[in-house]
Amino acid sequence: MQPNEKNRRGFMKEATGAAALATTVFTSNLKGANDKISVAFVGLGQMGRSNLHFAMQQPEVEVVALCDVYQPCLDLAMKQANNKPKATKDFRTILNDKSIDAVCVATPDHWHPYLTVEACKAGKDVYVEKPISVTVAEGQKMVAAARKYNRVVQAGTMQRSAEHFQKAIEILKSGQLGKIESVHTWNIGHVNPDGMGNPPDSDPPANLDWNLWLGPAPNRPYNLNRFGYDIEHPERPRWFSNFRWFWDYAGGMMTDWGVHLLDIVQAGFNEEQPKYISAFGGKWYLQDNRETPDALRVTYEYPSGWIATYENRNNNGQSMFKKEYGILLYGTNGTMFIDRSEYFVTPELRRDLEPGSFVPMMPELQMKAVSSGNFNHWKNFVSCIKSREKPVSDIEICYKSTTTCLLGNVALRSGARLEFDVEKQTLTDSSLGKWLTNEHRDPWTLSV
Repeated sequence: MQPNEKNRRGFMKEATGAAALATTVFTSNLKGANDKISVAFVGLGQMGRSNLHFAMQQPEVEVVALCDVYQPCLDLAMKQANNKPKATKDFRTILNDKSIDAVCVATPDHWHPYLTVEACKAGKDVYVEKPISVTVAEGQKMVAAARKYNRVVQAGTMQRSAEHFQKAIEILKSGQLGKIESVHTWNIGHVNPDGMGNPPDSDPPANLDWNLWLGPAPNRPYNLNRFGYDIEHPERPRWFSNFRWFWDYAGGMMTDWGVHLLDIVQAGFNEEQPKYISAFGGKWYLQDNRETPDALRVTYEYPSGWIATYENRNNNGQSMFKKEYGILLYGTNGTMFIDRSEYFVTPELRRDLEPGSFVPMMPELQMKAVSSGNFNHWKNFVSCIKSREKPVSDIEICYKSTTTCLLGNVALRSGARLEFDVEKQTLTDSSLGKWLTNEHRDPWTLSV
């Protein structure tokens, strides 16, 4: 039995049973080869407008509605879509519109679970950005909703649709690298210690619905860093999606970039999840008002006998190959490096019989990136809406990758060495269960 098949049986057992009993009320709108798929977009910041760009390149897609609680972002997206879609600040008008087939969710992370679950309940397919959730329990409900309501839910881990990543995964699965016992992933950089600064709390701008932006998250005063957009220049974030550095809305670099890197790693190991997790780090360098760490190292031990590490630092940008991010997989036959620009394999050398003579254990392998994968990811999503097959980044796959990253943060914040029960999808120490869930502010209760 493959690891990904075995792991499905735990927390998904109840959801699978519910799906078997569910009616097919929402499958009557299956699209034919010539039918347009009407898509709405909720969340139109930098990532939302990127998704809009690639969706508009799909001939089968008709963009019918755009939604954002911040008027400048909505205006930018309307201009990008030639002012053809309907514009709204309230996503509920989209969920209530039966003519809409699918919804793209590119809001801050804390909104992903509620919007995905409610869209599934409304009979709509979903493209949801990564990481899929802020807590493990939220992700489980998202998977359960997709299965119960028979929805196609594609997560935004678009690297899985990039050709060179797919080829790299094939090489990993083929065993050409030999026995892999160690994997290292990283994001590093050298930034100003002032970081994003320390703006005071203030009244929100008039063109932002701050209460709706907060949604299910705790009620907090408006702060420019929590929101993250330059009021004078809404076309760009002040500091790479500032909301990611606050625990209410996200999980720092661990869940922002770590999910991209570890997602590819786990794909190469048949979606295996870790059994043991340890983490060390803190906020020691940056002097701004962020909450998430600026130095972090997480170690994962996997059941089949290998370890992976994730590292993030902000005070130094030097690394092997002069890469600010990447994946290194160390095998007995060779070492593979992967990022969004390429992969290459450096063969291990075996000592030959003659003194001082070495032979490579495998041929050198290399492939440059053809594309980022975004266009192909949307193409796959559209194809699966028509076929009702699971997409390449199906919600359950990204749930596993997101959970791996979330557990890294839980290990850091709890100070515990975690043992994760892969079968039951929970921690073996029940006293740590509080770290796997959160409360949603009324009226945004998460219910499948």
